[in-house]
Amino acid sequence: MDYVYLGRSGLQVSRFCLGTMTYGDWEMDEASSLAVIERVLDAGINFLDTADTYGRGTSEEIIGKVLKGRRDRVIVATKFKVRTEEGPNGEGASRYRIMKQVEASLKRLNTDYIDLYQVHRPDPYTPLDETLRALDDLVTQGKVRYIGCSNFEAWRIVESLWVSEKMNLERFITNQPSYNLFNRYIDQEILPACERHGLATLAYSPLAGGWLSGKYRAGQPLPADSRGERMNPDLPENRAKFETVERLAQLADAMGIKLGQLALAWLLRRKDVIPVIGVRNDRQLQDNLGALEVKLGDEELKLIDQICPNPYKDFSQDGSFWFREPRAYRFK
Repeated sequence: MDYVYLGRSGLQVSRFCLGTMTYGDWEMDEASSLAVIERVLDAGINFLDTADTYGRGTSEEIIGKVLKGRRDRVIVATKFKVRTEEGPNGEGASRYRIMKQVEASLKRLNTDYIDLYQVHRPDPYTPLDETLRALDDLVTQGKVRYIGCSNFEAWRIVESLWVSEKMNLERFITNQPSYNLFNRYIDQEILPACERHGLATLAYSPLAGGWLSGKYRAGQPLPADSRGERMNPDLPENRAKFETVERLAQLADAMGIKLGQLALAWLLRRKDVIPVIGVRNDRQLQDNLGALEVKLGDEELKLIDQICPNPYKDFSQDGSFWFREPRAYRFK
C-alpha cells in the first residue's frame, strides 16, 4: 500500500479511503460490514470515512467496534451537518450543534478523539467564523485532530481559509466532493483551489455509482438489487453513458486492465486526490487494489480526455487570446 500526506498536514494516510456509507442499517448488516473492514485494514488501508447520518449512526458504531485494540493504527474521518433529528436544531453547523454532534459521534465510535472532522455540506445560515471557532475549540480540547469540509465550492473553501487566517483558527486540510470521469465539474475551480492552498481532495463516488465498474453495460440486463435496477436505459443521458462506458472498456481491455481500475488510476494520478472507495466483498477489494499498479502515460490520458472531455477551459494556459497578445490590438 502507498501512503501520502493528507493535504498540507504531516498525517500520512493510504492512497485509498474506505467509505462506509452503506455499512449498518442501510444496506450491509453488521457482521458483513465488520468482515469487510477487517480485510480492508489487513490490505494496508488505514483511512476510514463515515458520517453521523450513515446507517442512522450504525456506521459509526461498527467502526467503533473495529477500533478496539488498534485505535492508534486507524485514521477515522466522520462528518456532521446533515439533519439527524427533528426540531429547529436538528441540522446545521452551528456551535450548538457541533458540540452536541461531536459527543454523539465519539460515543458511537467508542473513542476519545476523531482524526478528521468534516462539515458534511455548507450551512448557508451559520457564519463560517462560528463554525470554525467551534471546530478550533474541539482541536484545542483534543477531541478532534484535523478538520475538513465536504461539497464546498471553491469560493467557500477560499473564504474559510481567509477566515481561519484572519482569526487565527484551525484551517481545513481536506474537501470531499464527488469526482470521477463522468463528473469532472471540480476540474474548473474546486480542484485548482484545493491544490493551490494545500487541501487534499477525498473523491467520493469514484466509480460513478457503479457505471465505471462495468456493472451497467449496453445490451445487458441491469443487475438485480443494484442502484440502477430501476434505471431507464433508453433515456438519452443513459444511452450516452453506455456509449462512453464501452469506449472506456475498450481502452481498458487494450491495456490489459479492468474498467474500474482505469477509472481509479485516472484519479490516483494526482497525489492529492484520494478516492473514497466502496467495498462489499473481497473481489471488489482486490480489483480496487489493482489500480495502484496501473500507471497511465500521456497517450492514455489523452485518449481518456477524448472519451470523457474536460468541459472547462483554463484560459491562463492559452496564449492565443487577445488579452495575452496586446500588440495585436490598437485601441483608438
